Amino acid sequence: MSTLARNHSPYWVMAAIATAIMLLTVPPQAANATTEQDTLFRALKNAPNEVEAKKIENQIWESWLNAAPNPAIRERIDEAMSRRGIYDFQGAKDILDEVVKEAPDYSEGWNQRAFVLFLQGNYDESLEDIDRVLELEPRHFGALSGKAMIFLSMGRAKLGQKLLGEAVEIHPYLNERNLLIKPKGTDL
Repeated sequence: MSTLARNHSPYWVMAAIATAIMLLTVPPQAANATTEQDTLFRALKNAPNEVEAKKIENQIWESWLNAAPNPAIRERIDEAMSRRGIYDFQGAKDILDEVVKEAPDYSEGWNQRAFVLFLQGNYDESLEDIDRVLELEPRHFGALSGKAMIFLSMGRAKLGQKLLGEAVEIHPYLNERNLLIKPKGTDL
């Protein structure tokens, strides 16, 4: 068997074809967004102070919102956030129900609905949506801290503290960091 034939076994060829197809089907803007977000998350973790961290946090939130699959979905997210801002939680939820149905891979649609469900006191459904957010964007410090707040409000302090700690690992200047219980005493 020639060297060429040995190096091009059917498995190798199939793997090469699958890789090529995957690279051709990933939209360039998605790859760029991931690279930009990776850079932002590194900057957030290494921010020298709270002011700088807040600027980076805002850029991350904007990147999550701008990841909407099309302008119409982004407009609906904006409308839902406006409704939430005037305490029309049901109106916001109705819009977000449509968003997650039409764009099930858009993490911010799920996150915004989770927040509205939380505000409505529907913790179980909010937790379901948060889990979906974290499947799509494991670094979503907002979803992690929201999940922590739900568990803390349910009296599940240990789990809430664990989740809040995970969120602070991603975003050291997260507003809710002050809710972390710090052990007292002397380190040995």
